[in-house]
Amino acid sequence: MEILDSGFLEALVAAAKSNSRLRQHHNLHQNYDDPSQCLLNAIEPDSYIRPHRHTSDPKEERLFAVRGLMALLIFDDLGNVESILAFGTERYGNDCAVGASIPSHAWHTVIALEKGSILCEIKAGPFDPSQPKDLASWAPREGTKRANGYLNRLHKLVSEINSK
Repeated sequence: MEILDSGFLEALVAAAKSNSRLRQHHNLHQNYDDPSQCLLNAIEPDSYIRPHRHTSDPKEERLFAVRGLMALLIFDDLGNVESILAFGTERYGNDCAVGASIPSHAWHTVIALEKGSILCEIKAGPFDPSQPKDLASWAPREGTKRANGYLNRLHKLVSEINSK
């Protein structure tokens, strides 16, 4: 039995803050062969997750907020933002989504809108590590200066949408 209490969540957030990528995942499934792949991912606001989709291993992905506030961005094939969904925990009120399902063909990314945010990702298994997610060629690679600027533009876009 694994207990996911506030101490566990704090430790996951601390690990994310000390990680150069500013995020840290924790698998809840036992192995890649499990029929359900579930993990927690602590994400800080300056963490860049390159937009991607899952057509190589076409399975719907479900995201749920465990803690904090995040934004899911969906893109078209050219990299234009098609939709933005803020999602978070109940403290953000009844109008805030708690999660979303993402079709395998949809280009997407998630950004944290506040420190200490944690999401739960669920996909059908098994997981084949030789079939990684498909990274968007129109988005900058992680760890580059262009990625920092791109992430800042995404944050600005989300902020503009949320202020309306």
